Amino acid sequence: VQLQASGGGLVQAGGSLRLSCAASGRPFARYAVGWFRQAPGKEREFVSAISRSGGSTNYADSVKGRFTISRDNAKNTLYQQMNSLKPEDTAVYYCAASNGIWRNDIGRATAYDYWGQGTQVTVSS
Repeated sequence: VQLQASGGGLVQAGGSLRLSCAASGRPFARYAVGWFRQAPGKEREFVSAISRSGGSTNYADSVKGRFTISRDNAKNTLYQQMNSLKPEDTAVYYCAASNGIWRNDIGRATAYDYWGQGTQVTVSS
């Protein structure tokens, strides 16, 4: 599956953005999918994940209550609504897809088999 992330940009602290990730090549509904981010000089970190049906989600503690992951399997698209953005949310955001069932390690990058290119999110103070 090929993944294409979009929707990043520059926003002031407290603002909102919605990221999208368009999938192609294979049936999107086969994959659990998630978002990761990487800030300059830092390791890539887990942000959120959603199961194949959308019935299960998982979030990093740092974004709980502010970010919402969702998917539209009919449109082959993953979303992440980001509200109450903070300067520390500044990073390149990546979408990723994991083969198979919902996994206990879904928060680890090693659980994912396919990665999209990143989209830059910059939050100014």
